[in-house]
Amino acid sequence: MVRPAVKVNIVKKRTKPFTRIQSDRFKRVGESWRRPRGIDSATRRRFKGTRPHPKIGYGSNKKTRFLLPDGFRKYTVNNVRDLQCLIMLNRTYAAEIAHSVGAKKRVDIIKRAKELGIKVTNINARIRSVEN
Repeated sequence: MVRPAVKVNIVKKRTKPFTRIQSDRFKRVGESWRRPRGIDSATRRRFKGTRPHPKIGYGSNKKTRFLLPDGFRKYTVNNVRDLQCLIMLNRTYAAEIAHSVGAKKRVDIIKRAKELGIKVTNINARIRSVEN
């Protein structure tokens, strides 16, 4: 089993999603964030007691940004040749087989990744055990 070179503790400043104003009042207004643009909007003017806005200060630490919980970063692989990029970086990046790759090619990619000592995140996707 391949382990990451350095295991860093990931700290998220905020995990709760930012919700759109009045999404709790009306069904027709979705929850996904939209910037308030009204001329009299108290939320846009950031009055006390209104909901928070997404800001640059909520950003993640540069060292832990895009890190998976196991300490690796993701690299999408479409074919066996793409694994060559990860030979020297197999303790930093983990391969993720692209959604569009079929079952036959997946088997080849997984086999080659095992030889090179590269971790594959979605190793069980679209692979059936051989029926006897």
